[in-house]
Parts: sequence; structure tokens; C-alpha cells
Amino acid sequence: METTGAKALIEALKKEGVKDIFGYPGGTVLPIYDELYREKGIRHILTRHGQGAAHAADGYSRVTGKVGVCIATSGPGATNLTTGIANAYMDSIPMVAITGQVATPLIGRDSFQEVDVRGITQPISKHNYLVEKAEDIPVVIKEAFHIASTGRPGPVVVDIAKDAQVNKFNFKYPDKVKLPGYKPTLKGHPRQIKAAAKMISIAEKPVIYAGGGVIASGAYKELRELAEKCNIPVTVTMMGLGAFPDTHPLCLHMLGMHGTVYANYAVQECDLIIAVGARFDDRVTGHIARFAPHAKIIHMDIDPAEIGKNVRVDVPIVGDIKEVLKELLDKIKIDGRKHDSWVAQINDWKEKYPLAYKDDNELRPQYVIDEVYNLTKGKDTVICTEVGQHQMWAAQFYKFDKPRDWVSSGGLGTMGFGFPASIGAQFARPDALVIDIAGDGSIQMNIQEMATAVNHKLPIKIIVLNNCFLGMVRQWQELLYDERYSQTNLCNNPDLCKVAEAYGAAAMRVTKKADVKKALQDAFKIKDKPVLLDFWVNKGENVLPFVPPGQAINEMIVD
Repeated sequence: METTGAKALIEALKKEGVKDIFGYPGGTVLPIYDELYREKGIRHILTRHGQGAAHAADGYSRVTGKVGVCIATSGPGATNLTTGIANAYMDSIPMVAITGQVATPLIGRDSFQEVDVRGITQPISKHNYLVEKAEDIPVVIKEAFHIASTGRPGPVVVDIAKDAQVNKFNFKYPDKVKLPGYKPTLKGHPRQIKAAAKMISIAEKPVIYAGGGVIASGAYKELRELAEKCNIPVTVTMMGLGAFPDTHPLCLHMLGMHGTVYANYAVQECDLIIAVGARFDDRVTGHIARFAPHAKIIHMDIDPAEIGKNVRVDVPIVGDIKEVLKELLDKIKIDGRKHDSWVAQINDWKEKYPLAYKDDNELRPQYVIDEVYNLTKGKDTVICTEVGQHQMWAAQFYKFDKPRDWVSSGGLGTMGFGFPASIGAQFARPDALVIDIAGDGSIQMNIQEMATAVNHKLPIKIIVLNNCFLGMVRQWQELLYDERYSQTNLCNNPDLCKVAEAYGAAAMRVTKKADVKKALQDAFKIKDKPVLLDFWVNKGENVLPFVPPGQAINEMIVD
């Protein structure tokens, strides 16, 4: 059938199972938006900024495992997407970002709203395309979704010239992808798996270190089986929260800069690290030369470039985590009781160094997180965060027992991520209670998306831990810069409740500890609009434990 490139794009997206697109229109994508006007099978969500569209698509993907889709026009529309594309790239989130481009005769002439989208996004995307012919659109979309969702997931950018959107051709969607140079390794090498099994069988003090790759692979069941079969404690990265139940007796919770004391001690004292879908980033390792000095390392990852990149690895295994763990479980023969003394040592550390905060009459941010957890425990809840102290408190004090209930910017650390991501999460899981935990600095980065949430009657709860500071930066200035608080005081902030109400959202302010529970309960009852809860928390609270930059991860500030 003969069709325009724009119509072909919409048909291709439908073939890929796309139901929702987040975007913002402009001149070079008008043919696409004209087709969306007539299309009933795809819902378009108009965000109020391109960055919001990208983060919403990212959040949509994180809670479903599906490819998120966003769209923007050329020039500033495309550049507005780039922070969201980079964020998805750093956290390995499958996303397809579609941008308009000026007509092919105008490319390279500094035309109105022209930028080199391919050049700009090359280092922050898994792959990107410039489509100059309408007939290339079906193949490119098929390839884009395949690349985004297979191997190590990531964002793919599709930049489509305006004339390619209006020209006609005979549309046919391909059945298969033909990419001879792209064949991710799924099965681990049998010899390496056998070597790993042997190493695990002789280890006295092993630790499993699990990252976001476990969630991307859907390997949480296999991870738990490995831990329980071998009686091995499990620590997770921030991206790995939910990969292993926080309430499990073998769980060490998060490690690294703001990890638990017992997780960091365990890693520094262990004789074997079994790294599963994690990348040994600097926030985890601390001073890399002093990281896990007594440990042999088994590293499983689907991306061969990550293995050996940051730390020396004794047994490298390239493959899909789920497949590798299945093979490994078949090979391991071990009496789980062997590690009883090691687990007992870790339990002693847990008892001696629990995550804690001062329990007094002050309204402390950790207490708010505790109350959120107590009221949502066992319910279908998604916790999103912005970036900063509130993010770390949420990671520390909320207990995640299932994957895909945690949505937070890891590698890029993007302020302004959480609120638009929560919009994507709410569209993806309409029956879930979606909560964005924010700081008073970060929430203002994309506050315009309140209009999107109100317009669609999304019952998102925005919990602002308001300390009148850029809290994490203030903490570093206090501890590392002799309390020189340069440009971190936000006490001239607007009234956030009035801002939310101006958009049409509900809002509540809480200044007393005794009022926290009722405010949360009242907010959770509101089902037809977003609710902003402005908690005026203790201004001087710090995130602890804290490993200062350049220190080993067992050299923590704990009090």
C-alpha cells in the first residue's frame, strides 16, 4: 500500500506494540503529528518540555521493561531531549527517541532550527540514524526497537528529514532484522561458567554484588535461587534495588558511597565477589586500588566492554544474566551451611551498624520515608526520585522487595528526572500508587510537567523533602569545604504549595512530625489529580553513611 513516510512511521510503531508516545510538536514533525491526530491506536501525551518527554518515556520503560518512545522537533526540540537520552544511556534503559530534521536539501546549510542530531547524540545513544528517504523508515524503526531492547539495552535516536515524512512509497514492514554486525552474546562460555562454579564452591566468604543488569534481564528469580542455594549474602547497587528482596535475611542492601556499613565491610572483607549485571562504577568502588583487597572476582555481564574496565577480573563471563545464572545453578554443588560463620559475622555488623537516624521531635526526612513505606507496604507502589539527598534516603529507608518498583537516575544523576519519570510510570501502570520523592531544588527543574499531570488527572504524589538547600551539595560543602555554603541556600524558594495549586494540583504543607502520617493518608485518598506534599524537614540533616571521595568504601563517616 502506498503511504507517506509519516504514516509509515505510525504504522511501524504500532507493529512494535507502541501504545503511548511522549512528545512536543514543532515544524519539522508536523506531518507526524498530523497522522497522530487521526490515529486512535496510539496515545500521545503532550509534555510541557522535551526533557520531560524523554524522562517520561524513560520512566515508562523502567516500570514495564518495554521500549519507551518520545518525539520532538528539530533544533532546540532535539537538544531538549538530549539530557533524557543521556540519562537513559547511562542507566541502560531501552528507549527510541524520534526527532524531526530539516528537509534534505537544507541539511548542512545552517537552516532554521537545524542541528546535527546524529553528531550530538552519538556519544549518548546506543545507536542513531538520519533518515533521508521515506522508504527507509520501516527498516530503521524495526532495527531501532531491536537494538534498543536487546543485548545491553539503551536509547536509539531516529532523526527523520521532513521531506522523508511527506514523500510516498509502498509500505511493507519487515519480519526480521538483518544486522550482521550486531549479535549480542546470550550464552555464557561453558568453561568460564564451570570455573565460576568451582570458585564459588571453595570460597569461604563470598558476596554477590548485583546491579541493574539483573532487572534488565529478568533474572531476579535466578539470583535469589543462587543466594539461597549457596547461602551467600547479596548487596545491590542503586540501579539494582528490587533485584533481590530488601527484607530477605541475606540482603545487605546498597553498597558504596551511601551504602550500608555492613555491605561495605562485607565487600572489603570477602574472598570472592560474584558480580552480576553491575559495572563497578566509582560510587561503588571508592578508591579503586583499595577496593575488595582480598577478593577474587567473577564478573557476569552482557556487555563485554564492562568486564575488566574498572577492576581486575579473575573469571569473566559474557552473556545474558538470566541465561548465565541458569547454567551456573546447574553446575554448582555446595552445602549452603558452609557459609554460616560468614553470615553470622555479617549479621553482627548489621546489629552493630544499622541504618538509623535520630528519633526525636524534629521532622526528619528519613522519618517521612519510613512512614511512606509503612503506609504502602504490600501495595502496588512505584517510588520515583529526583536526585540528591532525598534520593539516597529513599534508597536507604524504603524497602524494595520486587523489581521495577524503583525509578531513579543512577549514572547521570539528573536533577529534574523524577517527576516526569513518575508521569511515564503512572501511564504505564495506571493502577499503581506512584510517588515521586523530591527535593525543593530538584522538583523545580521540571515543575512545568505539573500541567501534564493535572491535564491527565494523574494521581501522582509528589513528596518534597524541603530543607531550603541544595542538600547534597550543602552536605559536601559542610564536610569537605569547611562549611563554605556557596550558592546552595534556597530559602528564597517560591511557595511550592501555591505553585502546585496554580497548576490545578492539590497541595499540603507539613511542619510537624506528628502530622506526617495523616497528611500521607489524606494524600493517598486523592485519585483525580496530583498532590504535592511540602515537608519542611530538618535543614542540617546529612546522608550517612558517607564515603568521602578518594577513600576506600570501609572508610565511612557514620555519625
